[in-house]
Amino acid sequence: MKSKILTLVALTFLLISCKGQNKETASESTVINETIDAKSFAEKLQSAQNPQIIDVRTPEEFNSKHLENAINIDINNPNFATEIAKLDTSKPTFVYCLSGGRSATALAKMKELGFKEAYNMKGGMMKWNALGLGNSKPSPAGMTKADFDKLLETDKKVLIDFYAEWCGPCKKMEPFLNKMTEELKDKVTIIRIDVDKNETLANELKVEFLPTLMVYENKKVTWQGEGYVSEEELRKKL
Repeated sequence: MKSKILTLVALTFLLISCKGQNKETASESTVINETIDAKSFAEKLQSAQNPQIIDVRTPEEFNSKHLENAINIDINNPNFATEIAKLDTSKPTFVYCLSGGRSATALAKMKELGFKEAYNMKGGMMKWNALGLGNSKPSPAGMTKADFDKLLETDKKVLIDFYAEWCGPCKKMEPFLNKMTEELKDKVTIIRIDVDKNETLANELKVEFLPTLMVYENKKVTWQGEGYVSEEELRKKL
């Protein structure tokens, strides 16, 4: 009888011990790899200990404005994967770009490399600036909203193209936009606005992706598109 009791106690102890061990193992293997909104990104960044902040935009974008203590690793650089692999995978890592697309790709790569805690900022720097977060508030330079409103004082339709010099889709659209500017000048006014030089205006109009196209008629938006739009499709909108 005594030996049976001892055996039962031993089995119970072993079971409890195994459960505790499994719990610890599960905790150690927990991986956080997610895209979060800009406000949550800022809050987690502020509370994180020794965070790694990665800006995956081009050097030109990075030099224009970036988050404090961020390092620049351009996702379009052939050495991107090699440079990312040099980071400490055990530290909380925060990645961002202009609007969240490129950083989402970077986040997927970090997951492959085994980063334990990594966050991508949804909406990127455009959303960060729009919310006035952290130390990267947009400067008041550039076109004012009053200046913009004056551009709409016409009987013609107005097509506004928010772009940036480094934006690939923007560059692809530039030739046919220039052609349309001349061909449609009697019916449509086409205006291209560089967001890097007009951050305040872009934020006021809630421009969060590039390119962003807006068609105005009688000072009201009748159509808005984000991302690349073909010449054929754009002509239909006009």
